Amino acid sequence: MSAKATVRQVPFGPGRVLAVSDVHGNLPMLRGALAAAGFTQSDTLVIVGDLVEKGPDSLGTLRYVMELSRRQRVYCVRGNCDDLVVEFADGTWSGSPAFYRQYLRTWGERCLLLQMGRLAGLTCRGEEDMPALRRAVCRNFAPELDFLRAMPVILEMPQYLFVHGGVPGEEGLEELDAWQCMKNDGFLHRAGVFRRWCVVGHWPVMLYRTDLPCAAPIADAGRRILSLDGGCSLTPDGQLNVAILPRRPEGEIPWVGFDRLPLVTALDAQRPSGESVNVCFGRHQVEVLSRNGEFARCRHLESGRELDILSDFLYEADGATYTQDATDYRLAVEPGDTLSLVRRVRGGCLAKKNSVTGWYFGRFRENQA
Repeated sequence: MSAKATVRQVPFGPGRVLAVSDVHGNLPMLRGALAAAGFTQSDTLVIVGDLVEKGPDSLGTLRYVMELSRRQRVYCVRGNCDDLVVEFADGTWSGSPAFYRQYLRTWGERCLLLQMGRLAGLTCRGEEDMPALRRAVCRNFAPELDFLRAMPVILEMPQYLFVHGGVPGEEGLEELDAWQCMKNDGFLHRAGVFRRWCVVGHWPVMLYRTDLPCAAPIADAGRRILSLDGGCSLTPDGQLNVAILPRRPEGEIPWVGFDRLPLVTALDAQRPSGESVNVCFGRHQVEVLSRNGEFARCRHLESGRELDILSDFLYEADGATYTQDATDYRLAVEPGDTLSLVRRVRGGCLAKKNSVTGWYFGRFRENQA
């Protein structure tokens, strides 16, 4: 039988409420995002799932949040990645055993379980080592596992509902399937209207757009849904979004985005693209038409559009060609604009401006640190 969602009610608190999702084990991004939002002792922090996994330092991030929660109001909602760690340790995973083998192989040292195993002196080389890995994790990391186990699936405030993936509505929350609340792909496409603001993560906001890559939170005021996942740790241009939730949510919800990318100043103007395409996970199969060193000319199979993609973004899987997130969008740039530098290329760069990723083929200079 599938586990039911755990629900916890908490007060708004005397100060601000800051919400962040999908940290994915990236401690410098979390620290930087909180500093950018001016996080103080009087504030409440809500982490809307996927605190760990897929990032460079999941264990350090987990321990940082554990320590932070001892000193001030920090609430963590359980995400599907957090849950995978708990279910592995507890032996309660109901899916295929092959899932964990593939998961550990895919993420390698970016996997919390393997980070824990390494600290415990165990190297997991294959399926035969997984029972020993489970014992080592349980024996050496009981406080960390207890913290993850204590995360509710749903967190309620009078004005807000926090859940990692999404929920069908606000009634009968305790009867919902926990996993479906944590892993609710493409939630905005199916969600209804909420009385309170429903704050979610899980599905990177870039995946909702087919025209251009934008990592800004999506706030649907009509349905009262706020989607936060900015792709932190998953893509080179990913960012961590911090929503600053008002006590009485009647207007726009302020937010801060943080990405740790180096900054440059544009020296030339550039007009934006009239039309563009956003090639990202789930619709990222391409056909290579020609190669020219740094770039390959490709046809995006879903849209039929031809575009130049960085050659090292392409990879083969099961006889097909796929790309990392790619676009042909050209940013609107004025001389003096500050851009976040994603990737230098011949004659320009891939950059971000106001959370939008695109190409800039003009001169620029590096900003002083």
